Amino acid sequence: MTLRFYDTASAEVRDFVPLVPGQVSLYYCGATVQGMPHVGHIRSAIAFDQLTRWLQYRGFRVTAVRNVTDIDDKILAKSAASFGADFEDEPGALRNEEWWALAYRYEQEFLKAYDTLGVSRPTYEPRATGHIPEMHALIQLLIDRGHAYPALDDSGDVYFDVRSWSKYGTLTRQRLDDMQGAPDADPRGKKDPRDFALWKGYKDGEPTTASWSSPWGAGRPGWHLECSAMVTKYLGTEFDIHGGGLDLRFPHHENEMAQSQAAGHGFANFWMHNGMVTYAGEKMSKSIGNTISPTEMLEIAPPRVVRYYLGQAQYRSVLDYQPTSLQEAAAAVERIDGFLSRASRVLPDPGPDASAGSVPEAFGVAMDDDLNVPQALAVLHETVRAGNTALTDGDLDAAGQALASVTAMLDVLGLNATATPAADEQANTALGVLVEAQLEARAHARAAKDWAASDAIRDTLAAAGVVVEDGPDGASWSLKRG
Repeated sequence: MTLRFYDTASAEVRDFVPLVPGQVSLYYCGATVQGMPHVGHIRSAIAFDQLTRWLQYRGFRVTAVRNVTDIDDKILAKSAASFGADFEDEPGALRNEEWWALAYRYEQEFLKAYDTLGVSRPTYEPRATGHIPEMHALIQLLIDRGHAYPALDDSGDVYFDVRSWSKYGTLTRQRLDDMQGAPDADPRGKKDPRDFALWKGYKDGEPTTASWSSPWGAGRPGWHLECSAMVTKYLGTEFDIHGGGLDLRFPHHENEMAQSQAAGHGFANFWMHNGMVTYAGEKMSKSIGNTISPTEMLEIAPPRVVRYYLGQAQYRSVLDYQPTSLQEAAAAVERIDGFLSRASRVLPDPGPDASAGSVPEAFGVAMDDDLNVPQALAVLHETVRAGNTALTDGDLDAAGQALASVTAMLDVLGLNATATPAADEQANTALGVLVEAQLEARAHARAAKDWAASDAIRDTLAAAGVVVEDGPDGASWSLKRG
């Protein structure tokens, strides 16, 4: 077994060897909670959930950290806009909402989306506002090492001096002189327009609750500083993997890497970035109306189908949404569920103490190769086909092996029915009991050659969206697509 991942910093696929044998330290950027989660947020969370699950399957103890940015210019601006306005299209929105209440409300929306789509909770999920002392310590260290300075205009800002760090730009392979100025503060207090804010001094008109005292005056942390301080607290000054969306490479991750390494920290051994989601080949944009939100997807399809769609591409590739995407994902999930349902009726229950199945070797090879999920899904569907063939042939041993393998692969991908929320699982169980009772009554009617009763049951189920198919092993059912 050789795990290999693409490292953005070196621009190559490298063998993955953890810093501590048997353990993996993973940090990936979570949400800036200034609005409802969009599809890019959720794709990123699913990608790193797949990574975590695969590392755990391979026997590693994973410490995963996903931050919450709960203080930021955008959060303050959104809160200010709420005074005297209504956000009727956003659940729980309030008129005259304080910034911290707004941030908390959206944080809960993100957690609900993660949970609905089976994204495992990380080991730690720290908020930026809970780590101000660690940020102060990092700023002071950078000042002492000659890489940061208080603003020249006495504004209370503190900036990172990009020209003091010769490696600035190496993550994204850019020349400093080719970069635009950092737009996070008025450039008049900077030595160089590209210097970025580590600390933002309090300004008139801002809520006093959004500032903390510091050696440089009242203010709040810069966005990039927050992650460096939090990851160091929970994973140390050097850790295995730093992840996030491709859009975070610059300036966020470039600045994170620069300030942390300038402080003397080894920081991330691997940088992993997931690709974007497009709409019919174009970048999603509210201004042209070609967006779809996770909430809208969940109105079209069940959570497992949405997760299948968002997790089906190789994590670094672009995932393109088409109007038929969720229908195609639903068809794929139904093929899997059809086999699981058919096998559960024929095979004996192995009981709760049965050993878990193993994934096929080809599945493991695909996942070890930079999480090649498309190839892994091909193995999954081939195993489903083989399992159905074994059931048709009456080869219960082969069918049982296929069932165990399929279950193991679904666990790794977060697609098992048990990964859905408890309420959904309970509803699915109740539906299954009711449908199976109707199919049993239909089987008795057919045995008695009461074709009218048999057809009536089938028609009733069809009207409820349940499709019944007769086969050599009896009737099977699935939910109608669309």
